[in-house]
Amino acid sequence: MNNTNSGNVWRYALFNLVVLALISAWIWQQNQPIPLAEPKLAVDGKLQCVSYAPYYGEGQTPLIKGTHISQAQIEKDLKLLAKHSQCVRIYSVNQGLDYVPVAASKIGLKVLLGAWIGWVDSDNVQEINLATRLANQYPDTVVGLIVGNEVLLRGEQTEQAMADYIKLAKQSTKVPVTYADVWEYWLRHPTLESSVDFVTVHVLPYWEDDPQPVSNAMHHVNVVMDKVTHAFTKPILIGETGWPSAGRQRNASVPSTVNQARYIREFLQRAEEAKWNYNVIEAVDQPWKRFLEGAVGGYWGIYDTNLNPKFSFSGTMAERQDGLKPWYWATAGLLIWLAAAVYFGERHSSTLVSSAALGASAGLMALLQLGYLVIACRDTVEWIALGGLNILGIFTLLAIPFIIAKKQVNGLENTYSKNIMRISLFVFTLCAAITGLLLMPKAWVLQPLSQAMPTLSGFFYNLDGRYRDFPLTIYLLPVLQLSIGLWLAQLRTLANTKSRIYRYLNVIALLTMLVFILSEPLNMQAYAWLALAILLAIISWPRVSPAATVVASGT
Repeated sequence: MNNTNSGNVWRYALFNLVVLALISAWIWQQNQPIPLAEPKLAVDGKLQCVSYAPYYGEGQTPLIKGTHISQAQIEKDLKLLAKHSQCVRIYSVNQGLDYVPVAASKIGLKVLLGAWIGWVDSDNVQEINLATRLANQYPDTVVGLIVGNEVLLRGEQTEQAMADYIKLAKQSTKVPVTYADVWEYWLRHPTLESSVDFVTVHVLPYWEDDPQPVSNAMHHVNVVMDKVTHAFTKPILIGETGWPSAGRQRNASVPSTVNQARYIREFLQRAEEAKWNYNVIEAVDQPWKRFLEGAVGGYWGIYDTNLNPKFSFSGTMAERQDGLKPWYWATAGLLIWLAAAVYFGERHSSTLVSSAALGASAGLMALLQLGYLVIACRDTVEWIALGGLNILGIFTLLAIPFIIAKKQVNGLENTYSKNIMRISLFVFTLCAAITGLLLMPKAWVLQPLSQAMPTLSGFFYNLDGRYRDFPLTIYLLPVLQLSIGLWLAQLRTLANTKSRIYRYLNVIALLTMLVFILSEPLNMQAYAWLALAILLAIISWPRVSPAATVVASGT
């Protein structure tokens, strides 16, 4: 190996060591506990109320007609929730949920009973009739009947229709009756107050049209409560409030376990001070909601799907509790990449150091990638697409020791190496362009397309960018290696191409992110994705040799 090649590889090794240090520092920081508010709960140490939906098991979803929740599951769930909440809110009395008041009455748990209102009038009337019958049968358990949940928001019924449904319920029971919707929709339909016994508003800072950072969330809730308190004379119930523990950032609103604990703790503290009546959403994570609201929809529970609490209401808390796992994953990656380098015939210390550092980084990123895939992949198609892209990235990283070894032996870049890098570059660039299109704000692009092609309006509706995630963990290390890494190792020409298709895809990826950032200028995930898109564009940009420059200038 000549001195020039050795110097290039040592620079590349230093780059990999820096990347490893940065990834390690981030994981270490995520494992550090931080102090949070410690609210004073009620005298019995319980929440006032929490939303209960039993659809957390494998394949359980209210979207499948015929789904039925067993009485045994409901009894088990309510016994757990009764330890930490005075009340549960349910949204329907269908699919076996009519047993909730029965089970709750046995253990002294109160119930906010829900009658689900949708498109079909006969189904709505049937729900109301069953709900009122249960309310009358268990008057000491059912403390309120909620007729309809965000029906006006979804546009499934008119205000007058909701008033008629509420009137039907009030004629059939003496239990207080209300309607639940996002606070803005209550302000848009203030006359509906005359139909209810109390006003039930939803206040969700993450889902606001102007998403709120967790640091400003309680100020936002205070502002909202001031508005609705002055707008209405009847009692106010905060029917839903909470924070997601995982999913995509919306502007400055970041889902995380720490942010979820912080918001709920601060809210409970403020609710006690202000004497608010509230219901927290929700008791248990709901995997089925990921198909409606993206990955974030499945992670609003204070319990995970194994019924383990995500946080306590006192003490410090860390975002991750990895223990020794990062060491195991980093060591495994280091050994695999070192073994690959040795297998390919490499004996130079510079290449061995760079391979070891790259392998340790790949191992740490694999730990993060697995966590991301579990959260983001909702079906087989997404597991194949995102999982396949992830595997391609790992094989690309694993090929680098082979490429460097061949380069140092004969000083040449072989066709096999170029094919590996260019296939990887094309797939990552194509997927970056597709991801950018899927992330586009609905109101900016998809809504105009829906209006232009009404027959495809349902298709465009399901492509709402709010429900898509940035696959940063999958892209980060492969893109850094394909761009900065290969450049430092003097192997940039491996990924260089003159094909225009790359330029077109790069333009799509860059423009979509620029549009996205205009709609969410405080979204740090978007800026990170833009940076990766820029690196992808730089990789495939054609190099101009000095000789070509001389010819072009006419010198």
